[in-house]
Amino acid sequence: MKTLREYIKEAEEKKIAIGHFNISTLEIFHGIYNGAKKLSEEKGEKIPIIIGLSEGEESFFGCNEAKALIDLMRKKDEYPIFLNADHHYSFESVKRSIDAGYDMVIIDQVESSLEENISSTKKCVEYAKQKSIEEKREILVEAELGFIGKSSKLIDKIPEGVSEETMTKVESAKYFVEQTGISLLAPSVGNVHGMVKGGNPKINSERIKEIREATGVPLVLHGGSGISDDDFQKAIKSGISVIHINTEMRVAYHSALLKSINEDKDEIAPYKFLKLSVEEVEKVVYNRMKLFNS
Repeated sequence: MKTLREYIKEAEEKKIAIGHFNISTLEIFHGIYNGAKKLSEEKGEKIPIIIGLSEGEESFFGCNEAKALIDLMRKKDEYPIFLNADHHYSFESVKRSIDAGYDMVIIDQVESSLEENISSTKKCVEYAKQKSIEEKREILVEAELGFIGKSSKLIDKIPEGVSEETMTKVESAKYFVEQTGISLLAPSVGNVHGMVKGGNPKINSERIKEIREATGVPLVLHGGSGISDDDFQKAIKSGISVIHINTEMRVAYHSALLKSINEDKDEIAPYKFLKLSVEEVEKVVYNRMKLFNS
Protein backbone atom coordinates (compact mmCIF):
# COMPACT_ATOMS: atom_id res chain seq x y z
CA MET A 1 0.00 0.00 0.00
CA LYS A 2 1.19 3.52 -0.78
CA THR A 3 2.09 5.90 2.02
CA LEU A 4 -0.12 8.86 2.87
CA ARG A 5 2.47 11.20 1.37
CA GLU A 6 2.36 9.21 -1.88
CA TYR A 7 -1.44 9.37 -2.00
CA ILE A 8 -1.35 13.13 -1.42
CA LYS A 9 1.23 13.55 -4.19
CA GLU A 10 -0.91 11.45 -6.51
CA ALA A 11 -4.00 13.51 -5.66
CA GLU A 12 -2.17 16.71 -6.54
CA GLU A 13 -1.00 15.29 -9.86
CA LYS A 14 -4.53 14.18 -10.76
CA LYS A 15 -6.07 17.47 -9.57
CA ILE A 16 -8.29 15.71 -7.05
CA ALA A 17 -8.38 15.86 -3.23
CA ILE A 18 -8.37 13.38 -0.37
CA GLY A 19 -11.32 13.67 2.00
CA HIS A 20 -10.57 14.14 5.71
CA PHE A 21 -13.48 13.25 8.02
CA ASN A 22 -13.63 13.51 11.81
CA ILE A 23 -15.00 10.94 14.20
CA SER A 24 -16.05 11.03 17.82
CA THR A 25 -18.17 7.87 17.93
CA LEU A 26 -18.03 4.45 16.30
CA GLU A 27 -21.23 4.91 14.32
CA ILE A 28 -19.87 8.09 12.71
CA PHE A 29 -16.84 6.06 11.68
CA HIS A 30 -19.09 3.41 10.11
CA GLY A 31 -20.95 6.09 8.17
CA ILE A 32 -17.68 7.51 6.83
CA TYR A 33 -16.22 4.13 5.97
CA ASN A 34 -19.42 2.94 4.30
CA GLY A 35 -19.49 6.07 2.14
CA ALA A 36 -15.85 5.66 1.13
CA LYS A 37 -16.27 1.98 0.27
CA LYS A 38 -19.43 2.67 -1.75
CA LEU A 39 -17.61 5.18 -3.95
CA SER A 40 -14.59 2.87 -4.22
CA GLU A 41 -16.78 0.02 -5.45
CA GLU A 42 -18.35 2.28 -8.07
CA LYS A 43 -14.98 3.52 -9.32
CA GLY A 44 -13.33 0.12 -9.18
CA GLU A 45 -10.45 1.37 -7.02
CA LYS A 46 -9.90 2.01 -3.34
CA ILE A 47 -10.20 5.75 -2.69
CA PRO A 48 -7.98 6.86 0.23
CA ILE A 49 -9.49 8.64 3.22
CA ILE A 50 -8.12 10.31 6.33
CA ILE A 51 -9.87 9.92 9.67
CA GLY A 52 -9.30 12.81 12.06
CA LEU A 53 -9.79 13.31 15.78
CA SER A 54 -9.38 16.72 17.39
CA GLU A 55 -8.17 16.89 20.98
CA GLY A 56 -11.77 16.87 22.22
CA GLU A 57 -12.85 14.04 19.94
CA GLU A 58 -9.74 12.05 20.82
CA SER A 59 -10.34 12.39 24.57
CA PHE A 60 -13.90 11.09 24.08
CA PHE A 61 -13.15 8.28 21.62
CA GLY A 62 -9.75 7.26 22.97
CA CYS A 63 -6.34 7.87 21.43
CA ASN A 64 -5.16 4.26 21.36
CA GLU A 65 -8.65 2.99 20.56
CA ALA A 66 -8.74 5.11 17.40
CA LYS A 67 -5.36 3.76 16.33
CA ALA A 68 -6.47 0.16 16.93
CA LEU A 69 -9.64 0.71 14.90
CA ILE A 70 -7.81 2.15 11.89
CA ASP A 71 -5.19 -0.60 11.99
CA LEU A 72 -7.94 -3.22 12.08
CA MET A 73 -9.83 -1.85 9.07
CA ARG A 74 -6.64 -1.22 7.09
CA LYS A 75 -5.53 -4.83 7.64
CA LYS A 76 -8.94 -6.46 7.24
CA ASP A 77 -9.86 -4.75 3.96
CA GLU A 78 -6.40 -3.64 2.79
CA TYR A 79 -7.99 -0.22 2.57
CA PRO A 80 -5.95 3.04 2.35
CA ILE A 81 -7.32 4.62 5.51
CA PHE A 82 -5.10 6.91 7.55
CA LEU A 83 -5.30 8.47 11.02
CA ASN A 84 -4.71 12.13 11.85
CA ALA A 85 -4.49 14.00 15.15
CA ASP A 86 -6.55 16.99 14.04
CA HIS A 87 -6.17 20.36 15.83
CA HIS A 88 -3.88 19.53 18.69
CA TYR A 89 -2.77 22.59 20.63
CA SER A 90 0.43 21.59 22.40
CA PHE A 91 3.60 19.59 21.85
CA GLU A 92 2.52 17.20 24.60
CA SER A 93 -0.77 16.31 22.89
CA VAL A 94 0.94 15.97 19.50
CA LYS A 95 3.61 13.73 21.08
CA ARG A 96 0.93 11.49 22.60
CA SER A 97 -0.68 10.91 19.20
CA ILE A 98 2.66 10.30 17.50
CA ASP A 99 3.61 7.81 20.20
CA ALA A 100 0.25 6.05 19.71
CA GLY A 101 1.13 5.50 16.06
CA TYR A 102 -0.86 8.14 14.18
CA ASP A 103 0.05 8.69 10.52
CA MET A 104 -0.26 12.45 10.75
CA VAL A 105 -0.60 15.25 13.31
CA ILE A 106 -1.71 18.88 13.21
CA ILE A 107 -0.20 21.40 15.58
CA ASP A 108 -2.53 24.39 15.86
CA GLN A 109 -0.86 27.53 17.20
CA VAL A 110 -2.60 30.11 15.00
CA GLU A 111 -3.55 32.28 17.97
CA SER A 112 0.12 32.63 18.93
CA SER A 113 2.56 35.03 17.32
CA LEU A 114 4.25 33.92 14.10
CA GLU A 115 7.54 33.24 15.86
CA GLU A 116 5.82 31.29 18.66
CA ASN A 117 3.92 29.29 16.06
CA ILE A 118 7.18 28.53 14.26
CA SER A 119 8.92 27.47 17.49
CA SER A 120 6.10 25.10 18.59
CA THR A 121 5.66 23.66 15.11
CA LYS A 122 9.38 23.07 14.62
CA LYS A 123 9.54 21.14 17.89
CA CYS A 124 6.73 18.86 16.67
CA VAL A 125 8.41 18.36 13.28
CA GLU A 126 11.71 17.41 14.91
CA TYR A 127 10.03 14.88 17.18
CA ALA A 128 8.06 13.38 14.28
CA LYS A 129 11.27 12.99 12.26
CA GLN A 130 13.00 11.33 15.21
CA LYS A 131 10.14 8.82 15.66
CA SER A 132 9.95 8.21 11.92
CA ILE A 133 13.58 7.10 11.92
CA GLU A 134 13.26 5.02 15.10
CA GLU A 135 10.06 3.25 14.04
CA LYS A 136 10.76 3.13 10.28
CA ARG A 137 7.49 4.81 9.36
CA GLU A 138 6.61 8.22 7.99
CA ILE A 139 4.76 10.73 10.17
CA LEU A 140 3.45 13.85 8.48
CA VAL A 141 3.16 17.13 10.37
CA GLU A 142 0.71 19.83 9.34
CA ALA A 143 0.38 23.32 10.76
CA GLU A 144 -2.01 26.25 10.28
CA LEU A 145 -1.25 29.82 9.35
CA GLY A 146 -4.01 32.41 9.37
CA PHE A 147 -7.13 32.40 11.55
CA ILE A 148 -10.41 30.77 10.37
CA GLY A 149 -12.30 30.42 13.65
CA LYS A 150 -12.50 27.42 15.96
CA SER A 151 -16.08 26.11 16.07
CA SER A 152 -17.35 23.03 14.21
CA LYS A 153 -21.06 23.85 14.35
CA LEU A 154 -23.77 25.94 12.69
CA ILE A 155 -22.97 29.61 13.21
CA ASP A 156 -24.97 32.79 12.57
CA LYS A 157 -22.13 34.78 11.04
CA ILE A 158 -18.47 34.66 10.09
CA PRO A 159 -16.45 33.99 13.28
CA GLU A 160 -15.14 37.01 15.15
CA GLY A 161 -11.54 37.73 14.24
CA VAL A 162 -11.81 36.26 10.73
CA SER A 163 -11.30 38.84 8.00
CA GLU A 164 -9.28 39.69 4.93
CA GLU A 165 -6.48 40.73 7.29
CA THR A 166 -6.25 37.27 8.89
CA MET A 167 -6.00 35.55 5.51
CA THR A 168 -2.62 33.84 5.01
CA LYS A 169 -0.03 36.03 3.34
CA VAL A 170 2.07 34.39 0.64
CA GLU A 171 5.37 35.72 2.02
CA SER A 172 4.49 34.59 5.56
CA ALA A 173 3.53 31.12 4.33
CA LYS A 174 6.83 30.71 2.48
CA TYR A 175 8.81 31.85 5.54
CA PHE A 176 6.78 29.63 7.86
CA VAL A 177 7.32 26.48 5.80
CA GLU A 178 11.04 27.18 5.38
CA GLN A 179 11.50 27.71 9.12
CA THR A 180 9.44 24.72 10.32
CA GLY A 181 9.93 21.99 7.71
CA ILE A 182 6.26 20.94 7.86
CA SER A 183 4.84 18.38 5.43
CA LEU A 184 1.57 20.21 4.78
CA LEU A 185 0.17 23.69 5.34
CA ALA A 186 -3.41 24.68 6.19
CA PRO A 187 -3.89 28.30 5.08
CA SER A 188 -6.68 30.80 5.62
CA VAL A 189 -8.01 31.52 2.12
CA GLY A 190 -11.63 32.51 2.76
CA ASN A 191 -12.54 29.27 4.52
CA VAL A 192 -14.03 29.22 8.04
CA HIS A 193 -14.61 26.54 10.63
CA GLY A 194 -18.28 25.67 11.01
CA MET A 195 -21.16 26.34 8.62
CA VAL A 196 -22.45 29.91 8.32
CA LYS A 197 -26.26 29.83 8.17
CA GLY A 198 -26.39 32.60 5.59
CA GLY A 199 -23.73 30.95 3.44
CA ASN A 200 -19.97 30.57 3.74
CA PRO A 201 -17.64 33.20 2.24
CA LYS A 202 -16.04 32.62 -1.16
CA ILE A 203 -12.70 30.83 -1.42
CA ASN A 204 -9.78 32.82 -2.81
CA SER A 205 -8.46 30.27 -5.32
CA GLU A 206 -5.81 32.67 -6.63
CA ARG A 207 -4.32 32.97 -3.13
CA ILE A 208 -4.26 29.17 -2.89
CA LYS A 209 -2.29 28.96 -6.14
CA GLU A 210 0.18 31.62 -5.01
CA ILE A 211 0.77 29.95 -1.63
CA ARG A 212 1.23 26.51 -3.20
CA GLU A 213 3.80 27.83 -5.65
CA ALA A 214 5.66 29.80 -2.99
CA THR A 215 5.80 27.11 -0.29
CA GLY A 216 6.31 23.94 -2.34
CA VAL A 217 4.23 21.81 0.07
CA PRO A 218 0.72 20.33 -0.33
CA LEU A 219 -2.11 22.48 1.01
CA VAL A 220 -5.05 21.46 3.20
CA LEU A 221 -8.44 23.17 3.23
CA HIS A 222 -9.96 23.24 6.71
CA GLY A 223 -13.56 24.27 7.30
CA GLY A 224 -14.85 22.48 4.21
CA SER A 225 -18.43 22.23 5.44
CA GLY A 226 -20.65 24.78 3.72
CA ILE A 227 -18.30 25.55 0.84
CA SER A 228 -19.94 25.48 -2.60
CA ASP A 229 -19.15 22.72 -5.10
CA ASP A 230 -17.77 25.31 -7.52
CA ASP A 231 -15.40 26.72 -4.88
CA PHE A 232 -14.25 23.20 -3.98
CA GLN A 233 -13.38 22.45 -7.60
CA LYS A 234 -11.54 25.76 -8.03
CA ALA A 235 -9.63 25.20 -4.77
CA ILE A 236 -8.52 21.72 -5.86
CA LYS A 237 -7.38 22.96 -9.26
CA SER A 238 -5.44 25.74 -7.55
CA GLY A 239 -3.50 23.45 -5.21
CA ILE A 240 -5.64 21.98 -2.40
CA SER A 241 -4.87 18.28 -1.88
CA VAL A 242 -6.78 17.45 1.33
CA ILE A 243 -10.19 18.77 2.41
CA HIS A 244 -11.64 18.62 5.94
CA ILE A 245 -15.36 17.90 6.46
CA ASN A 246 -16.81 17.73 9.98
CA THR A 247 -19.68 20.13 10.71
CA GLU A 248 -21.67 18.91 7.71
CA MET A 249 -21.56 15.36 9.07
CA ARG A 250 -22.49 16.52 12.56
CA VAL A 251 -25.53 18.36 11.24
CA ALA A 252 -26.64 15.28 9.27
CA TYR A 253 -26.05 12.99 12.24
CA HIS A 254 -27.90 15.25 14.68
CA SER A 255 -30.89 15.85 12.41
CA ALA A 256 -31.27 12.13 11.71
CA LEU A 257 -31.02 11.30 15.41
CA LEU A 258 -33.75 13.78 16.34
CA LYS A 259 -35.96 12.40 13.57
CA SER A 260 -35.50 8.81 14.74
CA ILE A 261 -36.23 9.63 18.37
CA ASN A 262 -39.26 11.78 17.56
CA GLU A 263 -40.74 9.14 15.27
CA ASP A 264 -40.52 6.45 17.95
CA LYS A 265 -40.01 7.84 21.44
CA ASP A 266 -40.36 4.36 22.96
CA GLU A 267 -37.43 2.89 21.05
CA ILE A 268 -34.42 2.51 23.36
CA ALA A 269 -32.15 0.22 21.30
CA PRO A 270 -29.24 2.40 20.07
CA TYR A 271 -28.56 0.20 17.05
CA LYS A 272 -32.09 0.97 15.88
CA PHE A 273 -32.41 4.72 16.55
CA LEU A 274 -28.83 5.40 15.38
CA LYS A 275 -29.20 3.59 12.06
CA LEU A 276 -30.53 6.63 10.21
CA SER A 277 -27.67 8.78 11.54
CA VAL A 278 -25.13 6.33 10.12
CA GLU A 279 -26.91 6.39 6.76
CA GLU A 280 -27.01 10.19 6.62
CA VAL A 281 -23.30 10.49 7.47
CA GLU A 282 -22.62 7.95 4.72
CA LYS A 283 -24.49 10.14 2.20
CA VAL A 284 -22.48 13.22 3.15
CA VAL A 285 -19.17 11.39 2.82
CA TYR A 286 -20.10 9.67 -0.43
CA ASN A 287 -21.22 12.92 -2.07
CA ARG A 288 -18.19 14.88 -0.89
CA MET A 289 -15.70 12.21 -1.93
CA LYS A 290 -17.40 11.88 -5.30
CA LEU A 291 -16.98 15.63 -5.85
CA PHE A 292 -13.37 15.67 -4.61
CA ASN A 293 -12.48 12.78 -6.94
CA SER A 294 -14.29 14.00 -10.04
